[in-house]
Amino acid sequence: MGAPVDVYKFGAYYVYIMISLVLMGIISISVFFPVFFKLQVTSIYEYLEKRFDYKTKVLVSFFFIVGEVFTIAIGTYAPSLALSAVTGFHIYYIIICVFGTCIFYTTIGGLKTVVWTDIFQIGIIFLFLLIICAIGLNTTGNFSSLWKTALDGGRLDILNFNLDPTLRDSFWTYIVGCTFQLMIYINLSQSGVQKYLALPTFRQWIWAMVFYVITMEIVEIFCILLGLLFYAHYANCDPFISGKIQRHEQLLPYYTMEIAGHIPGVVGFTLVGLFCATMSTISSSLNAISGVVYKDFLLRCWKGSIKEKTTFLILVLQYLGDLLPLGFSAKSMAYGPTLGVFCLGVLFPKANAKGAFYGAVSSFIFQIFVFVVSRVYRYKKIIVDVPKTFSVSGCWTNTSLATNNTFYNSFIHPNNVTSHSEFKPFFIFRLSHYYNSISGLIVTLIVGLIISYLTNKNDPPVDKELLSPVIRRFLSNDTKSEIDNRELKTLMAKESNTQEK
Repeated sequence: MGAPVDVYKFGAYYVYIMISLVLMGIISISVFFPVFFKLQVTSIYEYLEKRFDYKTKVLVSFFFIVGEVFTIAIGTYAPSLALSAVTGFHIYYIIICVFGTCIFYTTIGGLKTVVWTDIFQIGIIFLFLLIICAIGLNTTGNFSSLWKTALDGGRLDILNFNLDPTLRDSFWTYIVGCTFQLMIYINLSQSGVQKYLALPTFRQWIWAMVFYVITMEIVEIFCILLGLLFYAHYANCDPFISGKIQRHEQLLPYYTMEIAGHIPGVVGFTLVGLFCATMSTISSSLNAISGVVYKDFLLRCWKGSIKEKTTFLILVLQYLGDLLPLGFSAKSMAYGPTLGVFCLGVLFPKANAKGAFYGAVSSFIFQIFVFVVSRVYRYKKIIVDVPKTFSVSGCWTNTSLATNNTFYNSFIHPNNVTSHSEFKPFFIFRLSHYYNSISGLIVTLIVGLIISYLTNKNDPPVDKELLSPVIRRFLSNDTKSEIDNRELKTLMAKESNTQEK
């Protein structure tokens, strides 16, 4: 629901995510997968205990739970918006019913049900996307007509290679920022890696990643096509400005009702597809959370509290802006420090437990501060994301709206800052949402490496098995023997102390 709306409002920059997926797959296979496959851990965060210490593992496990809470909240809120648009029921009631159903379904079914229902759900998702896109193309006329409308409306003006990190969308925000964001979820979260850990050979890990990339490429093509179809249909009458919908994220169900409401079952099938997507996401997230909580000894702290906290968060989301950038920004509070800690572990042999722990804590505090301040600026309209222009010249229901057919032109200003404010926030608060995780990564690396450098005088050498193959080749061959000698000396010391007692 978020991606097609992003294309509709800001243009087809989202097409660059297809390159990000390929880059993410290459980095996964070459940097992270060899380490995790060799260790064969139950929870991915067990690696951090082996590489650093227990408290670092617990800290990053907590970050994972924070990120998954946002994932569950947004995953529940999105289809609730759709159902609200179709039925007219208040979104609060829908949220309670949807979330309660997800909790019940995941709790009763367990992992086996999650896996088998995912297979069924992905089939429904592809089918509903195919049906809506086919009907939409038929309604628009043909692909050439769709292309011309999008071109005339500026939705295909995506050749922006500016390196300015405060630009909301550009080639580099996706190639750099989105690649790292995807890498965190697929490589460095229990939700993603638990699926690979179930496979017996590294070759199957590689093929699983290949299939994932191909499948997601198809999904992204559908999302981009849907966004262009939205614009082709509403180029002369934006339904949000004309008051027909409450949020742009309701475009998908509203669009479906307009083009296929006369076809029996299509609107219902669209809702089924959306709820299949949210059920799949939420069930996987809840299962991963439960595994991490149990395995990493957080059960006592979190038992019985996730549901209430998440439900409260869902009700707050409606005030925090568009779903897609909100999802990236919110999860970056946990994703940035997580990426930083794992990079310290697999790429920096000199990084130690103190550096990793305090680097992650510093990054987490920094990310929360940036997120809260930037959301306050956006709430006060000091910072706004400037969309492409919309027209309401074709809306006949409200003549006053029809005369204001350049409604958004007054908001078009550089660097996403409104003109009515002379105050220009510091650039860190104006970063593109795709760069938020990278800022957390940078803070973790800088603080972590400085502390490690100041405190690593007596640190033992790191086992090469805990480092990425891209780093091992640059290390001396005696690292393993040094570790063996250290362990032998430790055992001898313990034996000597026992004899003395």
